[in-house]
Amino acid sequence: MSLPYDLNQLRDKYVEQKQANSKFLKNLKKRPPKDLDKRIHQIHDEVFAQTDCLACANCCKTTGPLFTTRDIKRISKHLGMGKAEFEDQYLRIDEDNDWVLQQLPCPFLDPDNRCGIYDHRPKACREFPHTNRVKFHQITSLTQKNIAICPAAFAVIERMRNSQRS
Repeated sequence: MSLPYDLNQLRDKYVEQKQANSKFLKNLKKRPPKDLDKRIHQIHDEVFAQTDCLACANCCKTTGPLFTTRDIKRISKHLGMGKAEFEDQYLRIDEDNDWVLQQLPCPFLDPDNRCGIYDHRPKACREFPHTNRVKFHQITSLTQKNIAICPAAFAVIERMRNSQRS
């Protein structure tokens, strides 16, 4: 299956619909429908059934995840490294005092867009783009950022927005 949009289309559509999406997400945060999670999760499932993330991997190329202490322990063990060695080689502490990658694209992204540590990847990667989170209305600002990166996330919000108008 293919992505809802290629990356060039995504960039154009994101710019074209940025104001409408921003307003929609702000309204969701202020007044979430009672069935919001059920509806957004259903749309998420439909979109991701048609999405081949390996054809894109834009998230891995442009955005680094936050690494929790558990992530660091799990990944460093998998790589046969000490925690401090892993941190020194791959991570840095950002302005919010979070562990993030030193550089992008992700050093674990293989040339075929597969993740070299897929079974051990950070929680943030496993959950990206977070469109199937419980209490979705609480992460609308994160979603606004993610729809600029992920064609599938953009499609989820576009379908949700269109279903609100129906």
